[in-house]
Amino acid sequence: MTEEPLRIGVLGAARIAELSIAGPARVTGHRLVAVAARDRSRAEAFAAEHDVERVLDSYADVVSDPAVEVVYNPLANGLHAPWNLAALAAGKHVLTEKPSASNTEEAVEVRDAVAKAGTVFMEGFHYLFHPVTRRLHELLESGELGELRHVETTMVMPAPPDSDPRWSLPLAGGALMDLGCYSLHAQRVLAPWAGGAPRLVAARGGERAGAPGVDEWLDADLEFPGGATGSARCHMAHDGWEMSCRIVGSLGEATAVNFVQPHLDDRVRVRTASGERVEMLGRRSSYTYQLEAFAAHLRRGAPLRLDADDALATMRLIDDCYQAAGFPLRPRTALPASA
Repeated sequence: MTEEPLRIGVLGAARIAELSIAGPARVTGHRLVAVAARDRSRAEAFAAEHDVERVLDSYADVVSDPAVEVVYNPLANGLHAPWNLAALAAGKHVLTEKPSASNTEEAVEVRDAVAKAGTVFMEGFHYLFHPVTRRLHELLESGELGELRHVETTMVMPAPPDSDPRWSLPLAGGALMDLGCYSLHAQRVLAPWAGGAPRLVAARGGERAGAPGVDEWLDADLEFPGGATGSARCHMAHDGWEMSCRIVGSLGEATAVNFVQPHLDDRVRVRTASGERVEMLGRRSSYTYQLEAFAAHLRRGAPLRLDADDALATMRLIDDCYQAAGFPLRPRTALPASA
């Protein structure tokens, strides 16, 4: 690496962190300079496994550490906005797991804090940087698929344990927050080929047994200004895995078999009047592409498609879906005074 490596501080030792930040940092040469977790032994184990330079006592210590340039936030959903705000107040750049906040009100606060801090904020929709998703967009841009008519995004998985924070309303859990945000975001970014961003037409969902207010599944119907329609589906207690994006145009269609985990399946199926083909776009991690894009923006001013305004727009659509489906909005999580 010829450029100065990013100096990254990690909040927590979440399961996703190996794939989302530790592996990409190792591949790209960026530094993990600090980590803290609620259980220090977990932070120590994470640091030993992933060559993190120092273990600190608390998240607040990571946020305030002068050696930390970028704060990576993979905490439970309800802790995204509070610690994003703390990091921004400390003058740090922020790479946060999605969604960036628990509700629209919090997302507005984060957006305003970014403007005040003058630092870089990005919500981790890593799929957007992978050649699989870029190829879907190229197929629309080239005209091979014709005019956009319909989009189907499906995000389903087997149920995590009942004790998982993704089933906790106080921690802003639910299928839409964990999975459906991808379904909605993948449709939102099609705005350039659809006459603008989609609006919600209707939403339906089912509550998780034993978890009042928490959605086990939610389906949303969308409509674009240009007349195209969208179907965004998520289910967090399904009998299998599917993370697909199907784009239907007037001249053909294309499906990314696993647009969120292209390191597991990088196929894009294309069908037009000329025939059918399968393109293989590479299984390099989308998180690695994401970290490279984030670093390129910080070091060279390269364009970055994701920012606090984009995160706010996604959060508004999430809240629209919850309200339409009869669910409460996810509540705000307050940090303890000693945090």
